[in-house]
Amino acid sequence: MIEKIESLLEEVKTLLAADAKEVETLRIRYLGKKGVVNDLMSEFHNVPADRKREVGMKLNELKTAVQEKINALRQEMLTHEDDHLDLDLTRTPYPVKLGTRHPLSLVKNEIIDIFSRLGFSLASGPEVEDDWHVFSSMNFAPDHPARDMQDTFFVEQHPDIVLRTHTSSVQSRVMERQQPPIRVICPGRVYRNEVISARAHCFFHQVEGLYVDEDVSFTDLKQVLLTFAREMFGPDTKIRLRPSYFPFTEPSAEMDISCNICGGKGCNLCKNTGWVEILGCGMVDPNVLDANGIDSTKYKGYAFGMGVERIANLKYQVKDLRMFSENDVRFLDEFISAN
Repeated sequence: MIEKIESLLEEVKTLLAADAKEVETLRIRYLGKKGVVNDLMSEFHNVPADRKREVGMKLNELKTAVQEKINALRQEMLTHEDDHLDLDLTRTPYPVKLGTRHPLSLVKNEIIDIFSRLGFSLASGPEVEDDWHVFSSMNFAPDHPARDMQDTFFVEQHPDIVLRTHTSSVQSRVMERQQPPIRVICPGRVYRNEVISARAHCFFHQVEGLYVDEDVSFTDLKQVLLTFAREMFGPDTKIRLRPSYFPFTEPSAEMDISCNICGGKGCNLCKNTGWVEILGCGMVDPNVLDANGIDSTKYKGYAFGMGVERIANLKYQVKDLRMFSENDVRFLDEFISAN
């Protein structure tokens, strides 16, 4: 029996396999229930007592040798497969350039990151909306100019269905299903029926914010926006708030920042004023809270909204809005270092 085991040990050293299937066949042949090693184990009880130790050691040596050889063949198959995976015959002969995130995505993600650190969570809603969530719930009068066909895209045959003109509709949906405290930001694409030019487009992107709770004040709003401005444009950035009007906030304001190009000294970007407008804001009108099922006698809130393209214009000094949607690779390549 020793001679038979010795012969098998030499045989195992020469085993070869072309693929994983042949490796498995070898494993079954030698280590399976009806394999060579098990057959020898069955014969072992016939070995004389004085030779059992020697034969047993040889059997263990054979079993170990077979297992190591099978493992080696398996590893060889894996390495061989990996080599083939690295060879892509459909690949172009020249290096493939890596892409980059769109500048609007870069700016939007930075805005979201800043407000997330201030405790705001993300909220989203449909781009095709109904009149209630876009206008009526936001305190727009029935004859408000924003409802005019010149500003809003209406769905044909469905006069109450529109492409949302602002992401305030998301704020309405949040207030409908959630009682205060509410602290959300609502990024998304919006649509307005405008002539496309270097300064306007029929679609653009907004990020709006809403905070509703007890004892919320305009001071809270001002501090949040100051923190945002300094995080986005630098620690020396100053802000100013100018009285304005929005149907859904009262009082309302537009916020300017000190021009990040000239440092407030005056240039073409800020029209020599030293200030650049970036967003609108204000305290949520009590009518909006009541319309959305929140008790305005108990809760107060503030809201703000900004155009992502506007922030990108200031951050990257892009002068033509159309460049953001033309997919010109030369333009997009300028933002590789910003990723």
